[in-house]
Amino acid sequence: MFENRKNTLYVILAGIFITNAVVAELIGGKLINVGPFFGFGPYLMSVGIVPWPVVFITTDLINEYFGQKGVKKLSLITAALIAYCFVLLYFALSIPAAKGPGLVTDSQFKAVFGQSMWIIIASIIAFIVSQLVDVTIFHFLKNKTGKAMLWLRSTGSTVISQLFDTFIVLGIAFYLTGKMDTDTYIASSITSYVVKLIIAIALTPLIYLGHWLIEKYIHNK
Repeated sequence: MFENRKNTLYVILAGIFITNAVVAELIGGKLINVGPFFGFGPYLMSVGIVPWPVVFITTDLINEYFGQKGVKKLSLITAALIAYCFVLLYFALSIPAAKGPGLVTDSQFKAVFGQSMWIIIASIIAFIVSQLVDVTIFHFLKNKTGKAMLWLRSTGSTVISQLFDTFIVLGIAFYLTGKMDTDTYIASSITSYVVKLIIAIALTPLIYLGHWLIEKYIHNK
């Protein structure tokens, strides 16, 4: 019964993890101005950041209950599925759109999903790097703290891994493609990173809630 519950838990967490990761890639081409929300200049941030807090939480919970192997296996599966999305988008962009009133044109479709293809390429690279960094730091801190200080290993691994993720994604998808100049790239990367950290810290209580719910579920308390 215990193993069945753990297997079910892994499937549920994996589904949440993969769904949010893939959606983040598809919507990542849209940039938003976060300046008005924080009272500073017109700094840009990808809206693809929005689903990532859920990825943070599920990564840490999978780390906690299934270890490095569980996270690495799921990360490789997710990267493969993101690549699969890239292939589907490539063929979808290559097929001419039907013409008619109210129908989506090729230029409209490309404007939305053409940029997403660069986001996906960047994200596959950034995703693998950041996940490997995250799982390594998480387990380093866990070995040092044992079962105590869940917040430290959760937030600490996120602080470092998302630094890599943010600069790699924006660098490949927007800077190297000429969508951003150097100043905008640096400012946007810092802004995105700070927003991710704020969200990660704010969601720390959810890590504890998820941990409590999982304990009740797998041990049938």
